[in-house]
Amino acid sequence: MKKIMIICCLLVASLSAHAQFEQGKWIVNPSITGLDLSHSKGSDTTFGIVAQGGNFLMDNVALLVTLGAQWQDSFDVYALGVGGRYYFDKCGVYAGVGFKMNHLSLSNSLGGDSDTNYLFNAEVGYAFFITRTVTIEPAVYYDLNLDGFKYDNFGLKVGFGIYF
Repeated sequence: MKKIMIICCLLVASLSAHAQFEQGKWIVNPSITGLDLSHSKGSDTTFGIVAQGGNFLMDNVALLVTLGAQWQDSFDVYALGVGGRYYFDKCGVYAGVGFKMNHLSLSNSLGGDSDTNYLFNAEVGYAFFITRTVTIEPAVYYDLNLDGFKYDNFGLKVGFGIYF
């Protein structure tokens, strides 16, 4: 019975959160990626940070700008991107797509070279409201390298969303 009550409370909280996804609202979303859960083909587990910010162009549809950094033993990645999110009506679940440019800097032990690649990224997550304007946003993401499969990346991230 206790579990049913908790589920009902969570559903009511997510239903009241719909007003935050309206046209003209702003979103800021800092995230921590990796957390030892992100792994790409041919490289070690990574740790990174991502900051997104944007505006709701219409109800449930947000346009976002992304800045990020990711650190590994062999190279560092700095990212700049643009994308969008669609929030499914009144429940907090969202799906996002975007386009990113990554600049890779290899460590001095690997020659110190750099490379730039372009990625299509997709994510699915949930905006869990802890207050009227602040969310915890766990998400699953996939980055597809448009130059080949060398830097494809699949992982989990946890972020905080601030809606105003």
